Amino acid sequence: MTPKGWHSRGYLPHFDSPESVQFLTFRLFDSLPAEAIEKLKLMVAPVPDADRDSFLDDGLGSCWLRQPEVATIVEDALLHFDGTRYRLIAWTIMPNHGHALIEPHDDSPLGNIVSSWKRFSARMANRVLGRSGPFWQDDYWDTYIRNERHFESTVAYIENNPVKAGLAKDIAE
Repeated sequence: MTPKGWHSRGYLPHFDSPESVQFLTFRLFDSLPAEAIEKLKLMVAPVPDADRDSFLDDGLGSCWLRQPEVATIVEDALLHFDGTRYRLIAWTIMPNHGHALIEPHDDSPLGNIVSSWKRFSARMANRVLGRSGPFWQDDYWDTYIRNERHFESTVAYIENNPVKAGLAKDIAE
C-alpha cells in the first residue's frame, strides 16, 4: 500500500510519508469530555501537542490503561511490528492514552499501523475487562518530526510524560 501524504478522513488532517518520523497520540474513547472535544474543534489554529495533551493528562474517563494487564496488551501491540512495519523509537502508555514515536517503513501507511495497534489491543483489552463496545477513540493525532531539535524534544516529552502526570518519580521508573 502507498502512503497517502497529506489527507483527512473528515476530521483530523494527517501526514503519511515513509520519509518522516511521526509522533502519535492515541486515546481511549472516553478520555476527553465532550466540552474539551468541542473546544479543540473550535480552535482556529492547530492545537499545540502540549495543550491537547494537558487535557489527557487530567486522567479523565475509564483509565483502563492504568491496569497492568491492559497496559501490557497495548505495549505488546506497539512492540509486535517494531522492525518490520516501523521502527519504534520511543513510547509511553498513560492511564487513558498512549504516545509513540515511530519511523514507518516504505510499505506501511501510518493509518494501517495505528489501526492494527488499536484493533488488536481493543479486542484483547475488552476480553480482559469482560466488556464490549468502543475502546479507542476513532482517530489519532500525528505530528511529523521536522528536525533534530523537534525529535529530541519529542523524545523528552514522551519520556517525561508519566513523571509530569505524577505517575512516576523519574524517567527510569
